[in-house]
Amino acid sequence: MELANKVALVTGGSSGIGRETAKLLASAGAKVAIADIDTTGGLSLLEEIKNSGGDAMFCTCDVSNESEVKDWIKNVVNQWQSIDILVANAGILAIGSVEEASNLDWDKVLGINVKGYAFCAKYAIPHMRKRGGGAIVNVASMASLIAFPGCALYNTSKGAVLQLTRSLACDLAADNIRVNCVCPGAIETLQTQQFADALGLTTEEAINQIAPTIPMKRIGQPQEVAQAILFLASEKASYITATSLLIDGGYTAK
Repeated sequence: MELANKVALVTGGSSGIGRETAKLLASAGAKVAIADIDTTGGLSLLEEIKNSGGDAMFCTCDVSNESEVKDWIKNVVNQWQSIDILVANAGILAIGSVEEASNLDWDKVLGINVKGYAFCAKYAIPHMRKRGGGAIVNVASMASLIAFPGCALYNTSKGAVLQLTRSLACDLAADNIRVNCVCPGAIETLQTQQFADALGLTTEEAINQIAPTIPMKRIGQPQEVAQAILFLASEKASYITATSLLIDGGYTAK
């Protein structure tokens, strides 16, 4: 197994991209530590991984709370003694313009989508350094590269994730810690439903509107993003760092 004896952290693991990533990393042999505010979903994932013969643990954790992140990672190291991989995925969708956004809105979005990623890296990096290296994969978005109308908070936060990725990659290259990000486009997750709700559409109606705008004429599946994350986390990507990998069906090529 390509990730045998590796310890991987996955935030936002209870559903969507995070859930599929945790399952895939476990199937590749990694011990997977899952964090999410959704305890029910997290525990069901934990059971699913263990029933499939994998090794995992779950912690209810709000990544925007630095002390909770610190305690989570401390618990992981106490159980498995090391950290090799961090997949920072926990995030929220925010609809609205700068004029509509309140200070609390900004604090919430940046707290989860940016500071949450930074907190996880902050406490995982020292343990990767002790191991002689590691891999961080941040889940950004095609909104890191292009702006969508009416989504100023989300666009801004995902643009920051791209720059955080590049900054970490430069700072950690000498420690043999690679840092990359994936930039998904339209993926069928809970956020798709939230986006549809904001537009007053059903999820099916939203998908039917979005799909024709994508060169591949469909939206992606979480498993397709998880496969890219596995690649970047593995030794197959040993000379790849500071890279953003678009997974958008060709949308940004238009």
